[in-house]
Amino acid sequence: MAFRTPMFFKYFAQPYRVDSTPDGGLTGKILDLGTGEFVEDDSHIREAVWATTSSDIRTLTEDRFVQETEAARNEWLRGEGAIFALYETVNGIYQLARDEDRPMAPEERALIQSIYRRTFTMWEDESARRAAGEPPSFPVTSRFPEGST
Repeated sequence: MAFRTPMFFKYFAQPYRVDSTPDGGLTGKILDLGTGEFVEDDSHIREAVWATTSSDIRTLTEDRFVQETEAARNEWLRGEGAIFALYETVNGIYQLARDEDRPMAPEERALIQSIYRRTFTMWEDESARRAAGEPPSFPVTSRFPEGST
């Protein structure tokens, strides 16, 4: 059976992406909450693709996948540079709504979605740089318990 890829999932608490390989197979990548990078992990493909009623595995749209990925990175990672400044902007928007004891306005939600699309692209660019052998352009630390990703 042929699958239309890419496919996007939330596998338990982690964003998971399934892509086609040149030979017609499938490959999976899961978000490493310790580094913020996607790492190859084919072990969940069958379970994710064939999941029907598991509340721990959800199919996502690409945009929802981006939002879930960035929300996880914002929650678990700390660092310096433009990406983390943008996360602070997002956190400030959430904090303002909490301080004012009100729901977020549609404009605020749209701004957060826009920021998260931007930070997702920034992470993708950084991953491509690192894959090309360049050193990291910013430091990252994780609040995620070591060995739990």
